[in-house]
Amino acid sequence: MIDFKDITLADRELVTSFIFNGERRNCDLSFSNLCSWRFLFQTQIAVVDGFLAFKFYVRDKLFYMLPVGDGEVEPLIDLLIHEAAAEQQPFCMLGVCEGTRAKLEQHMPEKFVFTANRDYADYLYLREDLTTLKGKKFQPKRNHLNRFRKLYADYRYEPITQENVPECLRFAKEWCLMNDCAQQKGVENEHRAIEYALNHFDEIGLTGGILKVQGRIAAFTYGMPINHDTFGVHVEKADTSIEGAYTMINYEFSNQIPDSFTYINREEDLGIEGLRKAKLSYHPYKILNKHMACLKGSTTTSVYE
Repeated sequence: MIDFKDITLADRELVTSFIFNGERRNCDLSFSNLCSWRFLFQTQIAVVDGFLAFKFYVRDKLFYMLPVGDGEVEPLIDLLIHEAAAEQQPFCMLGVCEGTRAKLEQHMPEKFVFTANRDYADYLYLREDLTTLKGKKFQPKRNHLNRFRKLYADYRYEPITQENVPECLRFAKEWCLMNDCAQQKGVENEHRAIEYALNHFDEIGLTGGILKVQGRIAAFTYGMPINHDTFGVHVEKADTSIEGAYTMINYEFSNQIPDSFTYINREEDLGIEGLRKAKLSYHPYKILNKHMACLKGSTTTSVYE
């Protein structure tokens, strides 16, 4: 059996050392997401033969992610298949993007069944698009920004620091009350992940920003690098009574992301109609589809159901 251990804050350097120089850009690999959501998915990691392996549970069903590392991953996948069998569980991997799917099909042909759900695809944007909003297609966004500046001339943007984390926590709680988090399990779980991330902001390695209007928080956001060319924006919350708050926090934070990052991953829409419309309105560079790869002959309830 592989010696998996619970992921902790102490694993930040280990995890990022494997992921940062790789080519995989999906949000599932962000250390912030791996750590902040551990309470729900029981996420574990292991280093095996130069690869980082991931093991977790979704609704009590065992899943893995395709291990990260250099070299031939097939022997490790065979080990994971045997481990799943020993636990009397089907073998399935989540977060398999197009490039990694192609490699799996090439090196382990006819071994897996691949399924995807559009609701769980990541939105990948060009950082330059979000920082400049140039061109006719972004005219509506520029209009929103201009109107915001006119309505709230006293607005201020500031980075999230240890000093203003308590303000963010209060705002997150207020946002949750306004949006009935307690009645929506998914939103309630997200709030728990947000609280964890804010309470361990520096330890996780997050960067964030706050938008203030008349001295009060109107919006906040945060994220961290996924790999060497992609920055992940994990959370963005705003007071919808303040017109244009979401547009402005997006714009301000995008301009704080170093230009060494070509892409910004703004994660999934989860099939929420309003969220999908909002994400599409920023004209993504790519919709990053992620597949569930299950060993042929395995039977499992799809995580997408």
